[in-house]
Amino acid sequence: MLFEDTYKTITTTCTGLYKEKGSKFIAIAIPVLTEESVKQKLEELRKEYYDARHHCYAYVLGPDKSAWRTNDDGEPSGTAGKPIHGQILSFDLTNILIVVVRYFGGTKLGVSGLITAYKTAAKDALSQAEIVEKTVNEIYKLEFPYQVMNDVMRIIKEENLHIIDNQSNNTCIITYSIRKNEADRIKSRFLKTHENKITYLRTT
Repeated sequence: MLFEDTYKTITTTCTGLYKEKGSKFIAIAIPVLTEESVKQKLEELRKEYYDARHHCYAYVLGPDKSAWRTNDDGEPSGTAGKPIHGQILSFDLTNILIVVVRYFGGTKLGVSGLITAYKTAAKDALSQAEIVEKTVNEIYKLEFPYQVMNDVMRIIKEENLHIIDNQSNNTCIITYSIRKNEADRIKSRFLKTHENKITYLRTT
């Protein structure tokens, strides 16, 4: 059985809103790829909504959803970040950050009220989002002697590989991207050509 090599994410930033007893919860869903970009977006939103009481968030990163975090930012434990994260999981998304900004209305909502508020605000933002399915791709570096260039280029053309970088000298180096489920088959084709060396670089 082939492993899952697709994932779902959002294409652009979108917002949602929930109001309860004077409190206003503004949800901002943002496509992100790295923890660095998460930090950058959080800083930007804290400056933009500097007068808000709380900036609670959750994010999920990576095609396998292995990197994730939740933050209640001063709300009772488990009432903000976790319900936001739950909506990301419910929509089966990754490479996404959702920040819910709360303006306090003077009336406490209680634990269940807060969970409902943060969950509903996040859900509202995601319901506005354009969700797309992407393939998990692997990046490889292929090194080969110049004399087998024609053989290598024939495989690249036949397989319609995406070339990221191409350096031609006595030893040629091509960096290419391939869908994860196709990677081993393509690798074996290249290795049948004399003196080829393939190095895995990263997964995107």
